[in-house]
Amino acid sequence: MIKIVKVTGSSLSPFFLPDDYALIWRAPTRFNRLSPGDFVVFNHAAYGRLIKRILHNDPAEQYIEAAGLHADSITSQRMGKIPYSDIIGKVLWSFHHAG
Repeated sequence: MIKIVKVTGSSLSPFFLPDDYALIWRAPTRFNRLSPGDFVVFNHAAYGRLIKRILHNDPAEQYIEAAGLHADSITSQRMGKIPYSDIIGKVLWSFHHAG
C-alpha cells in the first residue's frame, strides 16, 4: 500500500524540507529488508510521527535504529530502538514543495 505524508521538520535537510511530501510504501512483512541509509516514517511515543534515516536494522529482534542528518535532530540514543510495529513505511520518493 502506498501513502503520502507531509514533512514538517528540517532534521533531514537537504533531502527533505518543511512542506515537502514523501511517498511511502507500507509493507510490514518486508521491514526485515530495510537497509542502513533507507528513510522511514514511524510513530514514536515521545516525539510523534518522524521521518529518519536507518542506521541499523535487526530483523531477528524486529527493530531499527534511526537518526536525522541535522545537528539539532533527535539522536538515535534519545529515540532508542524503534520496533517494527511503530514503522509506518519506507520512503520511496520525495516531492519538493514549490514555494
